[in-house]
Amino acid sequence: MTIGLEHYLAVAAILFTIGVFGIFVNRKNIIVILMSVELILLAVNINLVAFSVYLGNVVGQIFAMFVLTVAAAEAAVGLAILVTFFRNRGDIAVDDASMMKG
Repeated sequence: MTIGLEHYLAVAAILFTIGVFGIFVNRKNIIVILMSVELILLAVNINLVAFSVYLGNVVGQIFAMFVLTVAAAEAAVGLAILVTFFRNRGDIAVDDASMMKG
């Protein structure tokens, strides 16, 4: 049995669904929302690499590396903002994030 394009697309669809489900179900915890966004980006990367290999083109893999770079920067900046917000407020509830408006 070989693993084909359909298998990769199924895994990516499952990860994407879990990510969207995590955002909609848990709107109180910002860390779970960030993790859900990372799952969505991972699903996109799986699709990019799978189609890149299927079509025999390297562009999808290069673009996946750029998406990984953006995801790492998003995680670092998001967690830095959360740490600062927690130090100032003592809580990281999403409802209190509107207090950050300047």
